[in-house]
Amino acid sequence: MDRNAGQKRATQFLFPALDPFDQRMVDVGDGHRVYVEQCGNPDGIPAVVLHGGPGGGCSPAMRRYFDPAEYRIVLFDQRGCGRSRPHASVEANTTWHLIDDIERIRRLLGIGRWIVFGGSWGAALGLLYAQTHPERVAYLVLRGVFLMTRAELHWFYGGGAGHFFPDQWGRFVAPIPQDERSDLIAAYHRRLFSGDLPQETRFARTWAGWENALASIEHEGAPGESPADYARAFARLENHYFINDGFLETDGQILRNLPLIADIPATIVQGRYDMICPPVSAWRLAERWSRADLRMIPQAGHALSEPGISAELVRTTNAIARRAASLGL
Repeated sequence: MDRNAGQKRATQFLFPALDPFDQRMVDVGDGHRVYVEQCGNPDGIPAVVLHGGPGGGCSPAMRRYFDPAEYRIVLFDQRGCGRSRPHASVEANTTWHLIDDIERIRRLLGIGRWIVFGGSWGAALGLLYAQTHPERVAYLVLRGVFLMTRAELHWFYGGGAGHFFPDQWGRFVAPIPQDERSDLIAAYHRRLFSGDLPQETRFARTWAGWENALASIEHEGAPGESPADYARAFARLENHYFINDGFLETDGQILRNLPLIADIPATIVQGRYDMICPPVSAWRLAERWSRADLRMIPQAGHALSEPGISAELVRTTNAIARRAASLGL
């Protein structure tokens, strides 16, 4: 999940904007080429940023949570979205392909171990990557925790969040006939993959609009309409992953496999009023992980740009930089 809505709103907690020192398209196989960029200090502490969605793409705002004098910041657009190509493609596009892509990028850049920084779907992907390659992760910074469970999907697409936002929920379900509303992910899937581009775009904007409307605690009124290309990639990829339960072997896999990363330290930054990824997931994660420090942010929702969340993330990356030597970085 996570459209990272509201990122354009700058806050006093972010570092100044910086341009990449390296931008490239990386052939990851299966007909996919992913966009990768590096920013900050080429000799700094390596950190990889995992964007949300799936399908959200990375943005310049994501560079600004790291001191550019201290960090070597690696961002990439996951398969099918942002500047990666082919656009909006779900072929050879699963969680395990993305984990392989992260490893390919790490090896290409000559990085041994790095900080993994991810929010929402990016938090789920970061946890799964760490559980697959624990020796490559020095620290996890997770925001707006999503554990890729059926219960979380049912909350957001089964009416739970709609109890708090009945007007926005009404807009989301309105285009779907009454007899299909018991499974809205499947109903939208049929339309997002219909082969009719105008229909796919129309339903993609409605899908993205539902999530965008709930991203920030300060949201009021109807959501703005997303650009067509962005909305189509975002909605198709997100729906593709969700209808396939994130391509996980079992429901609840991330929590069950926590022993694999028991020795990796982590900071979890969670908005108290996150309506997209409710705090119970972050709580359950921290409850089972002795090396995880949960920071619950009052008066904050889901968006990366919420002032309290931004401030805590910057405090976290600054604190990690001060103890880099002890982390072997």
